Amino acid sequence: MSSRPRPLLAAAVLLVAGPLPLPAQQPPPDSLAIREWQVPWERSRPRDPSVAPDGRVWFVGQEGNYVAIFDPRTDAFERIEIDEGTYPHTIVVDARGDAWYAGNRNALIGRIDGRTHQVTRFPMPDAASRDPHTIAFGPDGSVWFTMQQSDRVGRLDPATGQVRVVAMPVARSRPYGIVTATDGRPWFVLFGTNLLGTIDPGTMELKTYPMPDAGARARRLALTSDGGVWYGDYARGFLARLDPKSGAVEEWPLPSGARSLPYAMAVDDRDRLWLVETGPQPNRFVGFDSKARRWIGNAPVPSGAGAVRHMEYDRRTGRIWFGTDANTLGYAQVRPGSEGRPTS
Repeated sequence: MSSRPRPLLAAAVLLVAGPLPLPAQQPPPDSLAIREWQVPWERSRPRDPSVAPDGRVWFVGQEGNYVAIFDPRTDAFERIEIDEGTYPHTIVVDARGDAWYAGNRNALIGRIDGRTHQVTRFPMPDAASRDPHTIAFGPDGSVWFTMQQSDRVGRLDPATGQVRVVAMPVARSRPYGIVTATDGRPWFVLFGTNLLGTIDPGTMELKTYPMPDAGARARRLALTSDGGVWYGDYARGFLARLDPKSGAVEEWPLPSGARSLPYAMAVDDRDRLWLVETGPQPNRFVGFDSKARRWIGNAPVPSGAGAVRHMEYDRRTGRIWFGTDANTLGYAQVRPGSEGRPTS
């Protein structure tokens, strides 16, 4: 079914006046254009949007048990019904326009044909592999995904439907956010530990890297073009960079300090890192220039958000799309203009 709700909170959002309890460095005055729409299905936890080649935005309602498509050109929402009990966690759209989602509670990866909306299901290979969580495509088309409650990371071959899993070496390690590098390696965080992990796509060999503080806990991560692996330390309030060659880690305190609770994270085409601090209410978008090593932006999420859990950068429009616990879908314009508009 389709619905056309009113746009919500379309505004250029400036820095909030008045001091925050900041650590060593305060971002300079800046602004981000942030726009949000109210999702028409109440209390459904819309999240993890992904932009299709045609410019439409796919997202899931984790608590509403649906997949949906939003067209930012018409403000129209379309809901796609999926299997009862799926409670999808993440969705990503491939180059063909097909959408892949993680069946968080029914232990499968689903593919929705972008034209017909027909669903193909890829179940987990055994009962111990449950809780598909976050998905990332490899450059060869492989579908990599974390399984938080199973302490596993999986790889699905779309051509054969085969799912291979790699068990983590630490119990309750909670594999969480995942991204893939140009060499095909997935990188992921183990939220229950102070470890980052990666898997050799050829041998399926696992390697882990410790964060320097035993109390560090990361939820999301991003990769920059220089090979750096960046993550937000949710427990301690830091942005950090791992050098995979040396294992060395550098850290920078987030603008809101220990109370920042960094969650969603993305990198743009200028190697700038963008995180959402979920400790402050309203949540705050913050930007960091990975080359100059300085904070560059800071703006509140108009709806308050509750929490922004995952987000995606669309390089064609310079927008970072996100969903919120306040039942909104929106974007932050982190690059001026819209060079390279989506195709119709």
